[in-house]
Amino acid sequence: MSQHDQNNEGRRRFLKVAAGTVAAAAVVGVVPRMALAADLPHLATSDPTAAALKYVEDAGTSTDPKHKAGDTCANCNFYQGKAGDAFGPCQLFPGKAVAAKGWCVSHAAKAV
Repeated sequence: MSQHDQNNEGRRRFLKVAAGTVAAAAVVGVVPRMALAADLPHLATSDPTAAALKYVEDAGTSTDPKHKAGDTCANCNFYQGKAGDAFGPCQLFPGKAVAAKGWCVSHAAKAV
């Protein structure tokens, strides 16, 4: 076998192993995230990011002038919970669940 053929065979072997590794990593990475979504800890209002964004668990208690009547986490573009869930993930607070009836200054209404 020539040096060129050995190099090609080595490359093919490497690409097969790399493709298998990427596929396995994708499966392992996705499954735990789906399983953990319901088990996320609730965001505390004392959390530094929550405090900076003036997060409240009940939008009706917000005294911030930016709050508009009817704005809640449930109707925010960043909220990733399902309709009817009391708490759900939010893109602004990775690894935490926010109250569906909550609110923060970064509220961005979902497009209707």
